[in-house]
Amino acid sequence: MTQVRIEDAVSPAKDPVRKSLMDRLFDLTARRTTVGREVRGGVTTFVAMAYIVLLNPLILGASADITGAKLSAGMVTTATALAAAVMTILMGLVGNAPLALAAGLGINGIVAFQMAPSMTWAQAFGLVVLEGVCIVVMAVSGIRERIMNAIPAPLKMAITVGIGLYIALVGLVSAGFVTRMPDAAGTTVPVRLGLDGHLNGWPIAVFCFGLLLMTVLTSRKVPGAVLISIAVSTVVAVVLHDGFGVGNWGLTTPTLPSHVVAAPNFGLLGHVDLFGGFASAGALTATIFLFTLVLSGFFDAMGTITSVSAEAGLSKDGRVPKMGRILLVDGAGAIAGGLAGSSPNTVFLESAAGVGEGARTGLASVVTGVLFAATLLFTPIAGIVPAQAAAPALVVIGGMMVAQCRNIPWHDPDYTIPVFLTVALIPFTYSITNGVGAGLIAYVLIKTCKGKWREAGWILTVLALVFTVYFGVDVVKAIL
Repeated sequence: MTQVRIEDAVSPAKDPVRKSLMDRLFDLTARRTTVGREVRGGVTTFVAMAYIVLLNPLILGASADITGAKLSAGMVTTATALAAAVMTILMGLVGNAPLALAAGLGINGIVAFQMAPSMTWAQAFGLVVLEGVCIVVMAVSGIRERIMNAIPAPLKMAITVGIGLYIALVGLVSAGFVTRMPDAAGTTVPVRLGLDGHLNGWPIAVFCFGLLLMTVLTSRKVPGAVLISIAVSTVVAVVLHDGFGVGNWGLTTPTLPSHVVAAPNFGLLGHVDLFGGFASAGALTATIFLFTLVLSGFFDAMGTITSVSAEAGLSKDGRVPKMGRILLVDGAGAIAGGLAGSSPNTVFLESAAGVGEGARTGLASVVTGVLFAATLLFTPIAGIVPAQAAAPALVVIGGMMVAQCRNIPWHDPDYTIPVFLTVALIPFTYSITNGVGAGLIAYVLIKTCKGKWREAGWILTVLALVFTVYFGVDVVKAIL
């Protein structure tokens, strides 16, 4: 009988001594990938989401805080790139997942249009830091999963749809495609097309061109479709302004800067006031803001982490490897976003673009993070991009988020009105908080009146009571 030696039975590929440094750090062999595929995937993810470096300054810069102060585009650009670079690299090294982080769309709208007008920027960023602390604590304690399981899937999808409509409306308004109807006009119509009911001027034409281009490229699944569209539209805007003297661009004039490379402006780094927002906006209002940040942040991240990991083939029996570490990094992303001054950082769905190009490990995230770090030297470019060139991204991405409507059980009367209120009130009232609160209250009320209060559960019941107080805060104040 032939004897088999032990050393012959051991595969050299499984010998840890023979593994390269990259393989030991990122388990390349175990996940059936290569350095080349990871680099390609990391570059693709960066190209797909690099638009946030241009778009985040546009959103945060469009609002003023309670003192009337506005943020510098250069400082926000630096903060956005810095936080994205640090947290994406950390995700790669700690979580070993092909997931990139940056300032979350929708969440930055909460900071800009709801929180800032009620407090200073430092206080708003302080609440962002507190959001991250809350998410980290919930991730460690397991509360995050309990709350996630308590809110029904239809309401979670409704929040996503409502935020999609909300950021799309912000994009249309930023570009001037939709404007507010003056109260003196003697009409009950709240908004109108263009400045006078018609689309006039080259800036609007640039917006329409960018929107159509982005729509076509996205539908054809062109890598970096959003960034390409913003770049092309910006070039057109610069030619129109510098070459033909076209004006009326709004907040950002598309003109070539005197220099492209410049030292990063870290003026917002560490500019936080942790608890000042509770004094400026009021304890209850600030608490609701904080709750909304936490709710939006960790639910969006959970969905993205699950879906992208499944797409990468990393999920096993519905579980994602190193999920605890991934959730910790995601929570730390909100803290980093607040400390940097870029709004909460969260996992981006565009990470799926890199997965589609072969990314399977954290090495891809390290590559993406390094590319974000490189953009720190090119902050003057952000001052070139007008709202008309960047706003189409809000409309297109909003449309993608609204696609969740297909998964909502509209036929179920227990969800129809709560979902509708959530979806409708977020854009109609320009407030994510209002939509989430109205939806939860309606859902708990319906379940209670039908004798099914146990289905709602005590967690949602408590949240509904909190929102009831929020909506009636003036009455509560009058009573007290």
